[in-house]
Amino acid sequence: MEKSNRKRSLWRSFFTIILIFLIIFTFYQTYDIFFLKPSVEALSKYGSRGSEVTQIQTKLKRWGYYNGSVDGIYGTQTVNAVKYFQRKNGLTVDGIAGTNTLRAMGIYSSSSGTSSGNTSDLNLLSKLVYGEARGEPYAGQVAVAAVVLNRVKSSSFPNSIAGVIYQSGAFDVVSDGQINLTPNSTAKKAAQDAMNGWDPSYGAIYYFNPNTATNKWIWSRPMTVTIGNHRFCK
Repeated sequence: MEKSNRKRSLWRSFFTIILIFLIIFTFYQTYDIFFLKPSVEALSKYGSRGSEVTQIQTKLKRWGYYNGSVDGIYGTQTVNAVKYFQRKNGLTVDGIAGTNTLRAMGIYSSSSGTSSGNTSDLNLLSKLVYGEARGEPYAGQVAVAAVVLNRVKSSSFPNSIAGVIYQSGAFDVVSDGQINLTPNSTAKKAAQDAMNGWDPSYGAIYYFNPNTATNKWIWSRPMTVTIGNHRFCK
């Protein structure tokens, strides 16, 4: 009888331990679902469908990376186009439109909020200024940032700062990787001044260095102003 009670007691202890383990496991699973999962960044990848995919296809088609139809379906052609864009712009080449790739395209999720988008735009514009115009007079650095903003306003260019900067072949610093350098305080201030409305370029949508330019077409553009080593034109 005593042996039987001891056995029952052991079994009860065993099942109690199993039950505690299951409770703990369930708790962590629930915690993961309700508290951790929302922090995971949304992304578009093979098989995704919807408006974000449509935006991706529209931008990549406009910039010459994508030749398929804009159908909102993330298929093989879209994957290859995203990889092409990533490769050209110094991003991780995985064919997945994650946070960095979407930001480079000028696409922000609705949860990111306006201030987050503005901060990202300012940071990217600062990097462009630093890569393209560090060492130039301050007004010249602001003018370079203003050219990007003037392009955003123009129907001939992408309608976002990231879209303009990452447009295929638009800026050498994107091609050679200098866009990834950390901008200094002067470049950041110049980008902010341009975003605040200062335009020393007088509405220019192009600029070039007359001492190094080899493109004959750029010389035909109407000049607005010369600042430092850069000639600005429309």
